[in-house]
Amino acid sequence: MIIPALDLIDGKVVRLHQGDYGQQRDYGSAPLPRLQQYAQEGATVLHLVDLTGAKDPAKRQIALLKTLLDGVDVIVQVGGGIRHRDDVKALLDAGASRVVVGSTAVKQPDEVKRWFAEFGAEAIVLALDVRIDANNRKEVAISGWQEAAGVTLEQVIADFQPAGLKHVLCTDISRDGTLTGSNVALYQEVTARFPEIAFQSSGGIGELKDIAALRGSGVQGVIVGRALLEGKFTVSEAISCWQNG
Repeated sequence: MIIPALDLIDGKVVRLHQGDYGQQRDYGSAPLPRLQQYAQEGATVLHLVDLTGAKDPAKRQIALLKTLLDGVDVIVQVGGGIRHRDDVKALLDAGASRVVVGSTAVKQPDEVKRWFAEFGAEAIVLALDVRIDANNRKEVAISGWQEAAGVTLEQVIADFQPAGLKHVLCTDISRDGTLTGSNVALYQEVTARFPEIAFQSSGGIGELKDIAALRGSGVQGVIVGRALLEGKFTVSEAISCWQNG
């Protein structure tokens, strides 16, 4: 499925280049009409990132998120600086279908496994961002990509499988926000290794051909952010492209 994504800072729709708050592009302050349009065009899952909350959890945009979640009738997954159980509960209570957990899953895996037990595997998406070296080692990066975690993508997934892990959003950092296409080989490899996990690809979608390239990769979702904001194609066109494979 095609998963349109919006990143939010102080109520505005933005894009960061490779996670850098200093390289920020502004796409206006009307996230709800955008989300509603995406849903009208056929999106059944949406992805929101609260970048304000990611930077400072005390400033999480709960009121805005609740308005957005109330305004669409589809599955919405929400992430951004999820550090505590109460963060997960607050987002689920606000209407999120799934909460996206990144760095905390790597830094405090036992804590996050307790969230799986409490809220259910369907309610949690692990967001694992990787840097891939010349030997194809997929090192997970955390803390807004500032830190190497010292573990690989495969190690984290295997560690969470006994907890019931179902959803993994995997980003090749080198492709994020670049519109240069996805790392298809990465997704082919990890979906073959972990066939029971529903992988979402993220990073690099710039044209419809980039979506077409992922059709045989094994991923179940394709996150599309900047390309939609910049009018490279519509959600309807993306869904058509994905389904015509």
